[in-house]
Amino acid sequence: MMAVDWAGYGYAALVASGGVIGYVKAGSVPSLAAGLLFGGLAGFGAYQTSQDPKNIWVSLGDSDFELHYVSSIFFLSQLHLGHLLLSWEKDSITRTKSFQLVLSLERVS
Repeated sequence: MMAVDWAGYGYAALVASGGVIGYVKAGSVPSLAAGLLFGGLAGFGAYQTSQDPKNIWVSLGDSDFELHYVSSIFFLSQLHLGHLLLSWEKDSITRTKSFQLVLSLERVS
């Protein structure tokens, strides 16, 4: 039985719902687009990780790109500190997973 990446799916739903809430409250189409794009990529990354725990590359790429995107928005407008912190936390978790994967591969070889 495969382990399901519930944290990854939860994060994906949180990001996508944040984009929808931004659109509903402020009419922000970029917020909706970014939320659905990054939420969809995070969900796909969680699916990939659920299928094979060593396949973290989509999650890593998504978290890196999202962190850079949200950081640029924060530093340009001083908005969305909560999302910046959430993205930073997700990036930290994904990087920890990647380092654990590399260490486990080095032990095998």
